[in-house]
Amino acid sequence: MFKALVLDQEEKKTIAGIRQVDESELPEGDVLIDVDYSSLNYKDGLAITGKGRIVRQFPMVPGIDLTGRVLESSDNRYQVGDAVVLTGWGVGEGHWGGMAEKARLNADWLVPLPENLDGKQAMMIGTAGLTSMLCVQALIDAGVTPESGEVVVTGASGGVGSVAVTLLAQLGYQVAAVTGRSEVNGPLLKELGASRIIERSEFEEPARPLEKQLWAGAVDTVGSKVLAKVLAQMDYNGAVAACGLAGGFDLPTTVMPFILRNVRLQGVDSVSCPFEKRQQAWKKLTELLPASYYQQACREVSLEEVAECAEDITNGQVTGRVVIKL
Repeated sequence: MFKALVLDQEEKKTIAGIRQVDESELPEGDVLIDVDYSSLNYKDGLAITGKGRIVRQFPMVPGIDLTGRVLESSDNRYQVGDAVVLTGWGVGEGHWGGMAEKARLNADWLVPLPENLDGKQAMMIGTAGLTSMLCVQALIDAGVTPESGEVVVTGASGGVGSVAVTLLAQLGYQVAAVTGRSEVNGPLLKELGASRIIERSEFEEPARPLEKQLWAGAVDTVGSKVLAKVLAQMDYNGAVAACGLAGGFDLPTTVMPFILRNVRLQGVDSVSCPFEKRQQAWKKLTELLPASYYQQACREVSLEEVAECAEDITNGQVTGRVVIKL
């Protein structure tokens, strides 16, 4: 038996509770993992609180990220004792996830833990960091260089946004960080490398089809009106990497930025990212993230504290990363 956070549904309401689980209850998979750490992402918060239609079947163990060591493996790529990391692949949504002391997973979903990272550091990166790296790479692939001009990051105090600010600054970009709580989050964002802080309220007014050109590139984690505003303010040949919907899944924009300014809107998905691309992204993350990144805003919590933290993250009350010690 082992401890797990389990989501059940009662009268269409999601109920989160901690209980003892037998190994036989775990779903099918070819690798059994002794979980060391998981992390709390915005998507996890939506799943645990029931505010988003994330979970596809009940009961469900949430947690889209985990790191740990192999206990059993029927796949020759992984041996007992190997340290591994898992992000995405529908784990914590349709397959029991990381908020438990054990997990059974498909070997195809795993990546070997990079040699110069420990489990906690890997979860400080997690899905948020992987997504951030893929967004930054999308801007690079689109030809956005530090010389192109300023890059804006929306939702900059969240998990994805804060890592994006760090990565871009490390690569030499001038970064404008957008946050709804600049007085609280501004100092941390400056520490991470933001060149200036902008209040989110400046992006919440309805966008005109085209506005003054301000940004060579953008990483958007918010969607809706904020993304529409960013698109209207992009430089000619600018590129936007969009990966989130914290502000809504609608997009009240026009074709004008695309057909008159040659703007590229690149969607970024980390859930089903193929193995080779994942491994490259993890390698770049370990190279680019400075030691100071692992000393900044990160809250380590127990499984018992997760439900409260899930409410906080969905209400915009969390800065930086939350890691869960199993």
